Amino acid sequence: MGFLSPKLPRCFDVQLWHLKPRLERIQPLTQHWAESGFGTPWAVYLVYLVKLVGYVSGGLWFIQTTPGIGPLSEIAGWWTEPVVFQKAVLWTLLFEVLGFGCGFGPLTLRFLPPVGGFLYWLRPGTVRLPAWPDRVPLTRGTTRTPLDVVLYLGLLAAAGWPLLSPAEHLDAGLFGQVHTLSPDTLIPLAILVPLIGLRDKTIFLAARAEHYWIALLAFFFPFLDMIIAAKILLVLLWWGAAASKLNKHFPFVVSVMLSNSPLMAVKAFKRRLFRSFPDDLRPSLLARMLAHGGTAVEFAVPLVLLLSTDRRLTAVAVAAMVLFHLHILSAFPMGMPLEWNVFMIFSVSYLFWGYQPYQLPAATLPGLIALLLVPVLAVVVAGNLWPERFSFLLSMRYYAGNWATSLWALRPSALSKIDEHVVKYSGFPKAQLRRLYGEQVAEVLAHKGFVFRAMHHHGRGLFGLLPRAAGAEHESYFVVDGEFVAGAVLGWNFGEGHLHNEQLIGALAERCGFEPGEVRVVLLESQPFGSDRQQYRLVDAATGEFERGHLLVSDMVSRQPWEVDDLPRYPAVTPSPPVRVATPHLGPRRHSRRRLTAAAAAAPSPARTDPEPVAQTH
Repeated sequence: MGFLSPKLPRCFDVQLWHLKPRLERIQPLTQHWAESGFGTPWAVYLVYLVKLVGYVSGGLWFIQTTPGIGPLSEIAGWWTEPVVFQKAVLWTLLFEVLGFGCGFGPLTLRFLPPVGGFLYWLRPGTVRLPAWPDRVPLTRGTTRTPLDVVLYLGLLAAAGWPLLSPAEHLDAGLFGQVHTLSPDTLIPLAILVPLIGLRDKTIFLAARAEHYWIALLAFFFPFLDMIIAAKILLVLLWWGAAASKLNKHFPFVVSVMLSNSPLMAVKAFKRRLFRSFPDDLRPSLLARMLAHGGTAVEFAVPLVLLLSTDRRLTAVAVAAMVLFHLHILSAFPMGMPLEWNVFMIFSVSYLFWGYQPYQLPAATLPGLIALLLVPVLAVVVAGNLWPERFSFLLSMRYYAGNWATSLWALRPSALSKIDEHVVKYSGFPKAQLRRLYGEQVAEVLAHKGFVFRAMHHHGRGLFGLLPRAAGAEHESYFVVDGEFVAGAVLGWNFGEGHLHNEQLIGALAERCGFEPGEVRVVLLESQPFGSDRQQYRLVDAATGEFERGHLLVSDMVSRQPWEVDDLPRYPAVTPSPPVRVATPHLGPRRHSRRRLTAAAAAAPSPARTDPEPVAQTH
């Protein structure tokens, strides 16, 4: 691996490798990942470090434009001013909603250009996905209009107004008067974030509304209640993430993330993350201990932060959570939630150390705090119980490996139609990589995207179902992860599988007029809390859904990434329900009725209808 060149397996004959079946092509690359991760060039990490510096510098600039805030050399005297936290939230929301935060750059397989975000959301004709098109007036359609562009520009302006405003609102703190931003400057942004989400839920999710928008709403509270509400929100974020990791597959996430870390340079340590490298790449005891230890930290330490009245104990807890997020940050996790982790480090220091005396009993309006945060908790609980109905972001199921996912199989003719009829800025990752490294290296690196998915438990399910979805000729299809379809078509992707399900399939089919068999998609939902099942659906873009059923997590975690030919599936025993063409992220799904046409005969044979589900193999 050089400064610009990716690290590839040694003694690797690309021409012979390319002739092998897909799973045989994946096997040596999974073994290479276990030692070397994605093989990212050092220049890519430098890009992300420069971006982090830009994020911190931009936030400090906006804070220092506030009258009364001194120079950076005097930061110890003003870092706990209320406006510092307020502008940090607003700046981070703006940074994310521009597309520079989560989902940016090469480690999300976005190369040319490395950002989607504003390039798409300021361009009429690109694809948008409304939240409830059948329920909310004036939101139907999937094409971005000038109205959507105006709304997005308004959102950016609404974020910029308070960032450039003085702190002139007088409020009461525990130890005297404080100055905060005027609520009048916050109202437009508070309204526009959910309003634009009704027209395009992608932007709502990209703004990380479950965190920054909720914190923004707390700014309308009296100052004491604002701080306490922000503390509770932070604890809910940690607990929501920790609860989602109480499963069999979080150790897979840890082994994949740490083996990809640029700072974990010792190959012997990376091999120890797996049971028996290179033949058994399931997580080792070490990986499981790290995973469950991290989960315990996320449960226990925030509770100490919330309840502790001892300053020394609080200092230890703050230090623990700072180290926790520094560890995640240093691993450069795929998806790139780097700025979010920096913000979490700042938030735990600001709220629990800078405002340690502000304890729960100090709240002046506890009912108002409950009115804001109880619905957040309700969505977290509901999202874990019924994950098919909620975004994993709103459910705060962060980086737990429990995401809705999809795998798309496309004929060459379908690729040509997408290029011709869909307004976008870049093609799929392989097309972008080809322009940088040529055909052979691009093919290998594009397969590293498969490897990332295959090394997680749900990758076993996706590749195990692919032959069922695409039939005996599945090796002849161009296969791409749904994440990268969303990234190319919507301009943003960050693990949200509901952005590349039936709603996106329908939007592309409407533009491209796919023929039966041209596009086949495997859709795999998240695992509900307490269940061993993950629901799947097989969809033809022209004729609709032709099979649904479930897989067992216990079956997926017991296999190697390349050994899924015998993965049992459990088809539904009743006829498939109508095809879903919209999957709201802000609430329950709506189903539209659409009959399967006679062309569905081209699909694989229908599911068995035995009285009990029967495990079938491919």
